[in-house]
Amino acid sequence: AMGYQVEQVDFSPFIQLSKALYHDAWLAERKVAIERYIPLSHIHPVVREIVEQADNFYAMDAFQAEYQRATLASQIHTLLHDYDVLMVPTSPTIYRIDEVQADPIVKNSHLGYYTNFVNLANLCAIALPNVIRNDGLPSGITFISQAWHDEALAHLGQKWLGHLQLPLGHYLTATPSTTQLHQNSLDTIMQPNSVISSSPYFVNLAVVGAHLSGMPLNDQLTTRQATLLKITSTAPCYRLYALAHTVPQKPGLAYVTEGGQSIIVEVWQIPLANFGALVAEVPPPLGIGNIILEDGTWVKGFICEGYALIDAVDITAYQGWRNYITAHA
Repeated sequence: AMGYQVEQVDFSPFIQLSKALYHDAWLAERKVAIERYIPLSHIHPVVREIVEQADNFYAMDAFQAEYQRATLASQIHTLLHDYDVLMVPTSPTIYRIDEVQADPIVKNSHLGYYTNFVNLANLCAIALPNVIRNDGLPSGITFISQAWHDEALAHLGQKWLGHLQLPLGHYLTATPSTTQLHQNSLDTIMQPNSVISSSPYFVNLAVVGAHLSGMPLNDQLTTRQATLLKITSTAPCYRLYALAHTVPQKPGLAYVTEGGQSIIVEVWQIPLANFGALVAEVPPPLGIGNIILEDGTWVKGFICEGYALIDAVDITAYQGWRNYITAHA
């Protein structure tokens, strides 16, 4: 009903990797991490019982566990490559508190049956409420995707909640509709003074032409897990040109000391690990340089070599590439 196709997949590699969380040499990593900050004698007895199993493993076991994890993770990533998300129950069942207390390790392992593999496979996930079951108890679903897709999963989660129109907890307040949620997201992106977040793990990149949303080269961003942060403008010190002999047609952005205007750009955030591959695809006369935005912040962006502007058409009056394309459609 939301416009997606649903297919079943083989869950075997996911189950195999999940088991490692409680029953493999990876317990040693958990013990090391905990003992950096607190003695094991100070933690909950159940947690202590789990991590103390680490003493039963040897260095060979740790290497073998990593080889198995890498193999299974590779199988999982290959399986997920053709899908937007993997949708699973957040938990397979619901236990009473006394049932968990009677057998806490086994019961907690059961509760993570559909999700324990996420960290070990370097994936991201979001858990969401689902419909109330026929017996009156709640249920939940989890969307799982490749690393760096957190924001995309959040948007999908909004669509999911808006579509189901579930009440929000005790107060039975209706979830906003998908239309309202989408408009709220657009309003946030379009806020001229909204803050562009920075992170050492990402690069903020201003795009001005064929990489804009819906344009021919936008997939060079989306396939590298880039997400749209903001639609904004440059400082009023640029001119925009339609370049000759480019396929697909591209603009050139040039910094000027006089006669400049603000040009509409989109700022995308791309994982640092994927940035180099994008730069390698940029053909001459374009390149990646630094662009100043209207709020005074500097970001990486597409710039153009001066020689290509000699036979280019000045389209600065359109204030942006999308306006120019629309006017000449």
